[in-house]
Amino acid sequence: MELRYNRTMFKAPIDMIASIGRAALFLGDVLGVIVRGRVRWGEVFKEVYVQGVQSLGIVILASLASGAVLAMQSRVALERFGAKEVMAQMVALSLVRELSPVFTALVFSGKSGAGVASELATMSVNNQVLATRTLGVDPVGFLIVPRMLACIMVLPILVVVSGLTGILGGYLIGVGEANILSSSYIRQTIEAIGYQDFFCGFIKVFFFAFFIGWICCFKGFFTSGGSLGVGRSTTQAVAACYISVIVSNTILTKLILTLWGS
Repeated sequence: MELRYNRTMFKAPIDMIASIGRAALFLGDVLGVIVRGRVRWGEVFKEVYVQGVQSLGIVILASLASGAVLAMQSRVALERFGAKEVMAQMVALSLVRELSPVFTALVFSGKSGAGVASELATMSVNNQVLATRTLGVDPVGFLIVPRMLACIMVLPILVVVSGLTGILGGYLIGVGEANILSSSYIRQTIEAIGYQDFFCGFIKVFFFAFFIGWICCFKGFFTSGGSLGVGRSTTQAVAACYISVIVSNTILTKLILTLWGS
């Protein structure tokens, strides 16, 4: 009875360790395909188009609204201190350094990441992955590598679009409601964003994209259990992506500020 209790108690951590090990081996297979130069670039660019189209609309809408809301809130706070003129700088720096990279990564995880995980999971439970292997085609090189590389290529583009759209949302509020001169708002925005500010946010995006692609492909590729397994794997993939983005953003922000300065 006691032995059974101990096995149950240690089952969760043992399963977690086993899953991490399997994910590491899976990543090794992916990197092996890339290093050997067996990347199917045609499939990669197809995935870039699909993932980009899936996420572009919602990223633009959410970023425009976020920039507008940020400007509204900052206007209320800054007007109390008579510092309404710095609204453009506050909105631009907040979006470029933190909000756009993190917010876009979360939206991308819930949209394209979930799509990748569910697609691979469906292939797995329908034995399509096994069929590609039976035909002599490496499923990792054919199914996984294009999707992972597409994630790494698409997300930085979406972050740039998100930042510009968010700044536009702030501009509309700043000029339309706060009565800041259009030329003044644009000039302050350009002056506020420096080389360091842009890359503090942009560098993190590649880590986010790597984690999202790795997690979603891994969860989808090793799915079992029929239609219930597809839903479970997709949910777990999105949840794990959210956690990885939030945790890695905290670590990377601290690391960048320590090494690079504010």
